[in-house]
Amino acid sequence: MRKNALFLMSVLIIAGVVLAACQPAAEATSEPAMAEDTTTASDTMAEETVPTEFPRNETIYVSGSAWGPASTWNPFQPGSLANTTGTIGFVYEFLYAFDPQTGELTPWLAESGTWADDTTFDVTLRSGLTWTDGEPLTAEDVAFTFDLGKQYAALWFSPMWEYVESVTALSDTEVEFKLSSDPLYQEFENNLYNVPIVPKHLWESMSEEDITVGVNENPIGSGAYKYLTNSEDRNVWVRNEEWWGNGVFGAPAPKYIVDILTSSNNIALGMVLKGELDLSNNFLPGVAEMVDKGYIKTYYAEAPYMLSANTAVLFLNTTMKPMDDAAFRRALAFAIDVPSIINVAYAQLVKAASPSGLLPVLDKYVDQDVMAELGYSFDTAEAKQMLADAGYVDIDGDGFVETPDGEKIELEVTCPSGWTDWMAAIDIIASSAQAAGINLTSAYPDYGAWNTALMGGTFSMTLNNWASMSNTPWTLYNLLFRHPIQEQMQSGNFGRYDNPEVFDLVDALARIPMSDEEGMKAACSAIQTAMLTDMPMIPLWYNGLWAQYSNSTWTNWPDENSASPTLPTTWSGYWQLGGLQTLINLQLAGE
Repeated sequence: MRKNALFLMSVLIIAGVVLAACQPAAEATSEPAMAEDTTTASDTMAEETVPTEFPRNETIYVSGSAWGPASTWNPFQPGSLANTTGTIGFVYEFLYAFDPQTGELTPWLAESGTWADDTTFDVTLRSGLTWTDGEPLTAEDVAFTFDLGKQYAALWFSPMWEYVESVTALSDTEVEFKLSSDPLYQEFENNLYNVPIVPKHLWESMSEEDITVGVNENPIGSGAYKYLTNSEDRNVWVRNEEWWGNGVFGAPAPKYIVDILTSSNNIALGMVLKGELDLSNNFLPGVAEMVDKGYIKTYYAEAPYMLSANTAVLFLNTTMKPMDDAAFRRALAFAIDVPSIINVAYAQLVKAASPSGLLPVLDKYVDQDVMAELGYSFDTAEAKQMLADAGYVDIDGDGFVETPDGEKIELEVTCPSGWTDWMAAIDIIASSAQAAGINLTSAYPDYGAWNTALMGGTFSMTLNNWASMSNTPWTLYNLLFRHPIQEQMQSGNFGRYDNPEVFDLVDALARIPMSDEEGMKAACSAIQTAMLTDMPMIPLWYNGLWAQYSNSTWTNWPDENSASPTLPTTWSGYWQLGGLQTLINLQLAGE
């Protein structure tokens, strides 16, 4: 599994092997056993009333979001929330939701939002919003939440205060965002569905440490589910029967959600096949065969089976030779055997990425003329010719080219150990580069060493996919061309590509109003032209929104034939992208 929240944080992945033999899913008669060391209960439910078993017809069992024990319920620590994925989306909600299938923002806590002028955005909240402790949710809570970014630079949304002048509660339901004369519209509207709103009456007494790095046990939110309990191998959420959205969107079907930490992907697959897991968001090698035999369901009935969730990008360290040479980088792009990555490493569970890097949902911002002129595709002969034309020739007859200065080339492409799909992919990247005459080998350091090299810029080449579904192409290009260059590049541009002209193009895109689609297209065209001319990084394929589900207990999962398709995912940062609507639409089997 891979996932990438818009907050540009990484998540540790555990990969496994697929079962050698499988059987059709059987009706589940009992729920997976609860671990004995259940620990924490929500303060909205007395300790003695927390159940240890859950009725199967009221409970959905999921996996693929948690890869370690719960450690925090702080909505401002998005990277840490991977193990408590419902903290944002279940407990804490947003002004807007975003539908990546249609590209539309939908009012959520907000009833409406309008641009009063070029620098004033007015939000009207829905009436009757409440926190789970019974207190009303008002415009004061919204203003307080955004003001936290002004107070504490450690919060990820703090940079918006470089162009936000004020966020003011005009009444209980009216909020005014006043921007400067030079606002970043793209970032601002992206934050409307990514900044979780917290209760002022509880958070205003917290210290800076509590707010920025605190655990926030027993979270009080406004959402459709409340935190119930957790143990070493699972988190449990219970439906908020008083949720304000029940009458607006409909109540979620499952009363309980049990998010299970599976020790390997083969265990997750086996649990889906037996009906013990209703939804697995793990990467499951070999799942295509299971779908073809009718054992499990996926979004598409045929390849690629999964929706595209994010773009796998090969970052090249442009501070190292020969990756500092655009001619070499472009030749490498033609040398990589992406078809084999798709067909062999992924068994057709993924699609080749557009050279623009943009996901299919943002295809309207791809300049196809630029792609035709400057794009790339796998062609070993073309790669060899491009290397020769740039002065890279095999001097010593070992089958690998030297630099134009006659220096030997010895490069390494990496990904974290255990990420089996990416390990298979970089093996193909290395072998296809070797076929073109580039001495490239693959290596799988442990996650800590890989992450240190990624941010510190000590790698040669590595994979990354931290930009996911978004309402704007700026999200991807802001990651790819993050600036300024710093000693630690923690949020993108890991290859340290330093080009002020390209940086200016990305900044210009950020300043275009979201309503100016033609202006956005022109800005993206300029970025794509520069990107594919210099090739500082190479988009390769779209990682799938891994989702495999069983119909034994719950049905009406979203698929390509759904009238209003949603996202069948439990990943952190995806509940407001349609994950919650999936729960609302579910039906019990046989009903």
